[in-house]
Amino acid sequence: MNKAILVARHEYVETVRTKAFWVGILAFPIIIALAVGVPILLEKTKDERTYAAIDHSAFLWQEIETRIYVEDVRNIISASRDKRKKGGEAFDRLPEVARSLTLAWMALDEEGQEAFVRILGERQPGGGIEGEGSELSGTDAGEFLAAGGADNLFAWWRDAPIEEVDDLNIDLARKRFLPVEVPEERRTAEELNRMVADGELFAYFVIGQDPVAGSEGSKYVSNNLTDRELVNWLRGLASGVVREHRIASEHIDASVARWIQEPLRFEARKVGDGGAEKEVEVEDTARQWAPTAFTYILWISIFSGAQMLLTSTIEEKSARIMEVLVSSVSHFELMAGKVAGVAAAGLSVVASWGGFIFVAILVVPILLGAPSVGFIGQIVADPGFLLAFLVYFVLGYLLYASLLVGIGSVCTNIKDAQSLMMPIVIPMMIPIFAMVPVSQDPNGLFARIMSFIPPFTPFVMMNRSAGPPELWEYAATTLLLIGSIYLTMVGAARVFRIGILMTGKPPKIGEIIRWLRIDPAVNPSTREEKP
Repeated sequence: MNKAILVARHEYVETVRTKAFWVGILAFPIIIALAVGVPILLEKTKDERTYAAIDHSAFLWQEIETRIYVEDVRNIISASRDKRKKGGEAFDRLPEVARSLTLAWMALDEEGQEAFVRILGERQPGGGIEGEGSELSGTDAGEFLAAGGADNLFAWWRDAPIEEVDDLNIDLARKRFLPVEVPEERRTAEELNRMVADGELFAYFVIGQDPVAGSEGSKYVSNNLTDRELVNWLRGLASGVVREHRIASEHIDASVARWIQEPLRFEARKVGDGGAEKEVEVEDTARQWAPTAFTYILWISIFSGAQMLLTSTIEEKSARIMEVLVSSVSHFELMAGKVAGVAAAGLSVVASWGGFIFVAILVVPILLGAPSVGFIGQIVADPGFLLAFLVYFVLGYLLYASLLVGIGSVCTNIKDAQSLMMPIVIPMMIPIFAMVPVSQDPNGLFARIMSFIPPFTPFVMMNRSAGPPELWEYAATTLLLIGSIYLTMVGAARVFRIGILMTGKPPKIGEIIRWLRIDPAVNPSTREEKP
C-alpha cells in the first residue's frame, strides 16, 4: 500500500503540473464571471429604445406619459430613501431637488404620500397648491410644492444626462426607453415608417380612436420583432389607463374597483424548531435552492476529475509508461494510486472554486452597487452542505473514476474511449435532468427511489440536502455507495490488469465482460495459477 501512496503522490504532482489542471481551476471563475458580467455589460451598452406615437384617441398617450413620470418619481423616491437610510455620502450626492422631495415624502403618512405623488404627476405650473393639494398645507411637502419643487423636479427628470442618472444609480424609464418628439405635421405613418427604416426610431405606436371600447386600430410597428421589452412595458401602462376609463364609464367607484381587482395573497410562513410559525426570509428561500448549485458543482467536479484520470491513463498507456510502472508495483496499487492522486487534484480544484465563490459574494455586490448578499456566504459555509458535498464528491468520484480508469486501460487514444464512455455519461446526465423535480420535492417518492440507484446517488442526495433526508437515508445510501464502489473497484482492477498492457484495437464489450470472470489469482495470458 506504501507503493500506492507513492503512485498517488506522483500522480498528484504530475496532474498539478499540467495545463489542463490550471485550465480547470481558472475555467470555473472565468465562466461564472462571463455569465454574470457579459449580460450586465451588454445591457449597459444596449441603445435606448427610441419610440414615438400617433394618438387618434386624443387622450391616451398623454395619460401614458403622465404614468411614466409618476412611476419614475416613485423610483427617485425609493432610491433616495434607501440612500438616506444607509447614510454616508450617497444621499448627499443626489440633486438638491431629489433630497428635498424624499425628505418631504418621508415626513408624510401613507395617505399623504400617495396624494403628494399624485400632485407631482400633474406637474402643476407655478408651484401653487390647488384643489386636492390643499391637504398638504403646513407640511414639508406643501412647502416643496409652494417653492416650485414640482417644476424643478420635472425639469431635472427631463434634462438630466443619462450618465448622471447612471452614476446616481436611479432607475428611470428613459434610461431604457427614449421618446422622440416628432412635430405634429410630420407625425404620419409614412414619415414614421421612414424613420424606423432609417434607424431613427426603434418602433412607433398607433392608438385607435376608441381604445376604451377595444383594440381596433392600435398597432406596434418595428423591424425588430425579437426584443419585446418596449412593447410589453408600454402595453402594461396603456392597459392600466384604459382599465381606469372603463371603470369610470361604468360608474364604478375607483376604490371599489381596486378592491375587486385586489388578489388574495397567502403570506408565506414556515414552522420553526420549536413548532411555532416563523416568517419566511429571502435566506430561507435561498437555502432551499442552494443544494441545486452544490449539485451542479458536484457534477462538474466529478466529471472533470474522472475525465482527468481517463486522459492520464490513456496518455501513459500510449507512451508505454505503464509497462515500466507495472514492473515495480502491482496492478491494483497502480490503479489505486492513480485514482487517489487525481482525487486529491480534484479536491484542490474544488477548494479553489470555493475560494472564488466566497470572494465573489463579498466583492461583486460592491462593484455593481447591488445589495449585500452576505447571507449566501453563510449558506455556502453551512457545515451540513459542506460535509455532504465532501462525502458525495469523494464517493461519487471513486465510483465513476473506477469505471473510467477501467475504460482508459483498454484504450490507446481518446477516440477509442468515446464509444465506451457513452454508457457512463448517460447515467451522469439523468440526475441533472431531474434536478428541478428533486429540488421541489426532496423527500418525495421519486427522489427517494433515485437516491438508492448508485450512479445517481451522489447527485440526488446532494440535491435533497435542503429537505433534509432522514439520517437513515444518509447512512443507507452511503453504505450502498461504498458497496458499489468496492464491486466497481474489483471489476475495474480485473479489467485494468489485462487492458493496461494491451495494444492495438480496443476489445469489445463482450470480451471485457469475460475478463471480469477471470480469477485475479490466474495469469490472464496463461490462465494458469501463479506460484
